[in-house]
Amino acid sequence: MAQVSQRTRTKTGFGRYLIGASALAMAAAPNVAFAQDEPVAGSEEDNVILVTGIRASLQAAADIKRDAQGVVDAISAEDIGKFPDTNLAESLQRITGVSIDRSSGEGSTVTVRGFGPEFNLVLLNGRQMPASGIGTGTEAPNSRSFDFANLASEGISGVQVYKSGRASLPTGGIGSVINISTPRPLDKPGLQGSVAAKAVTDNSFGDRKVTPELSGIVSQTFADDTIGVLVSASYQRRKASLAQFNAGWREGYVGNENNWGSLPVDENDWRGNYGRTENRPGPTDIYQVTQNAGYDFTNIDRKRLNGQAVLQVRPMENLTATADYTFSQNTIDSRTNSIGVWFNHDQTSSSWTDGPTAGPNFYSEAFGPGKDLAVTGAVAANRSINHSFGGNLEWEGPGGLRIELDGHHSTATSKPTSPYGSNIAVGAAIFGVQSQTVDFTSDMPVISVDMYPGSELDARNIRPAGNAFRNAYMRDRINELALHGGYDFDAAFIESLDFGVTYTDNSVRSAYGFIQNDTWGGTLAADQTPDDLFEKTDLASHLAGMEGSNDPAIIPNYFQVDTAGLISLLDQELGICSGTGGGAGTCLADYTIDRRVREKTIAPYIQSLHSFDLMADEAHVRLGVRYEETKINSSALVPTPVSTAWTGANEIAINYAAGVSQFTTLKGKYDNWLPAIDFDMSPVQDVKLRASYSHTITRPNYAQLQGGLTLASPIRPGGGSTAAAGNPGLLPYKSKNIDLSAEWYYGPASYVSAGYFRKKVSNFPVTGVTEGSQFNLTDPSAGLGADLIAEARAALPAGSTFDEQLDYVTANYPEVIDPVTGGILGQASDPTVNFRLSQPFNGDRTATLDGWEFAIQHNFWETGFGTILNYTIVNSDTSYDNTLRYTETQFAITGVSDSANAVLFYDKGPLQARVAYNWREGFLAGFGSDPYYVESYGQFDASASYEFKEGLTLFAEGINITNADRKGHMRSDQTVFFAAPGYARYAAGVRMNF
Repeated sequence: MAQVSQRTRTKTGFGRYLIGASALAMAAAPNVAFAQDEPVAGSEEDNVILVTGIRASLQAAADIKRDAQGVVDAISAEDIGKFPDTNLAESLQRITGVSIDRSSGEGSTVTVRGFGPEFNLVLLNGRQMPASGIGTGTEAPNSRSFDFANLASEGISGVQVYKSGRASLPTGGIGSVINISTPRPLDKPGLQGSVAAKAVTDNSFGDRKVTPELSGIVSQTFADDTIGVLVSASYQRRKASLAQFNAGWREGYVGNENNWGSLPVDENDWRGNYGRTENRPGPTDIYQVTQNAGYDFTNIDRKRLNGQAVLQVRPMENLTATADYTFSQNTIDSRTNSIGVWFNHDQTSSSWTDGPTAGPNFYSEAFGPGKDLAVTGAVAANRSINHSFGGNLEWEGPGGLRIELDGHHSTATSKPTSPYGSNIAVGAAIFGVQSQTVDFTSDMPVISVDMYPGSELDARNIRPAGNAFRNAYMRDRINELALHGGYDFDAAFIESLDFGVTYTDNSVRSAYGFIQNDTWGGTLAADQTPDDLFEKTDLASHLAGMEGSNDPAIIPNYFQVDTAGLISLLDQELGICSGTGGGAGTCLADYTIDRRVREKTIAPYIQSLHSFDLMADEAHVRLGVRYEETKINSSALVPTPVSTAWTGANEIAINYAAGVSQFTTLKGKYDNWLPAIDFDMSPVQDVKLRASYSHTITRPNYAQLQGGLTLASPIRPGGGSTAAAGNPGLLPYKSKNIDLSAEWYYGPASYVSAGYFRKKVSNFPVTGVTEGSQFNLTDPSAGLGADLIAEARAALPAGSTFDEQLDYVTANYPEVIDPVTGGILGQASDPTVNFRLSQPFNGDRTATLDGWEFAIQHNFWETGFGTILNYTIVNSDTSYDNTLRYTETQFAITGVSDSANAVLFYDKGPLQARVAYNWREGFLAGFGSDPYYVESYGQFDASASYEFKEGLTLFAEGINITNADRKGHMRSDQTVFFAAPGYARYAAGVRMNF
């Protein structure tokens, strides 16, 4: 097979499309039609032979890996418009050491060598990209994570993953720096183009609708290839349905506690609890009690629109000017229908596993008449829009001098498209639960209920209840100007000297507001609520796929809610959206939290490359250092809390002063010297040894830098109230990195490699927790309100509900009732609310992550078959101790897990096929009062393509073809906080290249 060196490919221009081609990703290509080896017509050198096809791409990848300084992996398009995967994140997961996080069944963000999304910096054509997102929609957005779901793959020519530090690269990625490359017209002269059409369907519980994906890219050069224009566009629509069990848990209790929320000590404890507790956790065991549990059924409609335009002019052979514009828009409209239960922790029965971290086998509670079965309709309709305008001027001067001037203005904005906000939930209920149970012994926990006669699961029995309208917004703007220079030497020992400086101005606004009507005891009567707002739907069939979903005890039905119609009814009858400031017909909440962070960074660097003969081949040393100075200005607008009101058995509302908010501004500053050293040598032919040492940083997220203080709402009676504040004076995470690797290239496109990495992180922001009052807010559930509710309970018939007791207090003591919420106002004589205030600071702790990366790439002679296998081991010297309560501050790195990939491919003649398995070990996903873990997950993907004639290819692909399920738990394996059956996604299409 003919081969082309990297140097020759770059000279012909095609190398820009093959920068760092990843063998693994290319083998996984689901829809690429590779031509047979053939000469390239019109190349700059008539004797140059360009090799195409998977095996040639593997050879190119091996060449890049072999010749590189430092540790770099990548993926590339084999030709224009032919990126290997529909989703960039799903391609990246096939690179050694890279794992992905999924959102709505699609790859979204990446974890590299155990460091999660916020530790990986994303560039577009070498430029730092802004990142925005709504996040959970329940708080002001704060993440720096780039969402790869915003970008379609058809306009991408390559993605490079820099795992070791490099002085010339922008900083921000301790895990990696990921550069997304887009094609340039002068790189491949003449008329080039690709048009593709694809049909996609999800194998999920809803109506399986086929949706389109259309893409096109065309590149043309003029005036003897001195002017080039490239235009690309893609439109993708996906409709899917997702089902999931969700549970909320109270903070960890110790077995010897006996208070509200904890387990009763016996059948006659102070709550009058008549239930039983089997295998009650021992005095020192820690356990969690479920607060709520439910099933969510979500229908998603995602539309993604991407476009690019590039103009290049080369007036002289050594001068190239480029202007480019990249646009992406990702719109997600999700509608969720939920049914679930909440617990009052009174007449409970339960069974438990053994300690020291006990988990529930089941948790059950009985009630008098009036307990609610929650029926909820939710909408999350949001859009992210990215714009990037860039300009580049590149000059190759005499004697090896190189100068490049690059600048860009880029924005990323995320905001709701719904008139109700970014994330809303409108509650309703059937008030007639006699008893409810959650069984946690199956993969899918089973919720079952017994209803009182006359309160059956039917639309005629549903009443509206509380609701929440959340409005989040985020905008990130980056202006960047970079000057790069270099000189290539003819002298021995030093090959090149590179230098430059970058100025980056990053301005972020993150805002949030909400309206919450805590009327969970019900508002309109059932006969005032039209039945056609709720459509009864079979539950088990829509939850099928996991053990437990077909349990005969499971709730038999849920309701599809006409959420917009219900909102209209409630606004008309009760004015639930009045005074929001969003305008008529909307429930858009005013922003009560408005955070502004501005970072200005100046970063000069210098690096040199040296070569010398050593043993079997030439050895290389690259020396570099980068200096960065960053100034931070952080402002926050937060509302002023003035009072509390006890509105529900488990709800205390916070009242804010109308129109009373103010900005507070704090500043910070830091600088860093960041050295980077790379060395490689060949002790024997075809064996490469390399070593790298570098310093890298990652900046704190925007919530950690904000200057205001916010309170979590609503407050919970009995404790557990939280507050949060930021610290603009935080220093960034700083990591000292070591990389060692050995590679043996034992055949064409075949090699085996082993690498060791170690990252020691300091300046780690640690969340400190202090307890105390905030704004002198008082707790009516522990003061006068408690006395009045006790009086009402004694005056009313046994088994009265909290709402009935509140009605009694309202009738007899109107002076203590809040006219806005209808709850019992907190009094000056009441005890103050004890808030747990979380605030970040730079502690003296360090964290060390180290691990091993193993990879093998092998072609089975001329059979057309080949395989790629890799395994990554990641270890951390930090871990979370599940046996300690939240009162003891803990420190642990999240996202640390092993990962593996296995690919078997076939590439011969017009037929290509592959099967890939991607696996990630379970990991600590996060922690606050309690930890939560995502369990191990593995997924099979498959694809095939057939080239009927040159340039015309039919392809098909399947994602998660075995319907793998996902699950997460908290302290115990049976404290499940989510469980979701997996669904396959299939696509088929045709591509024409010219």
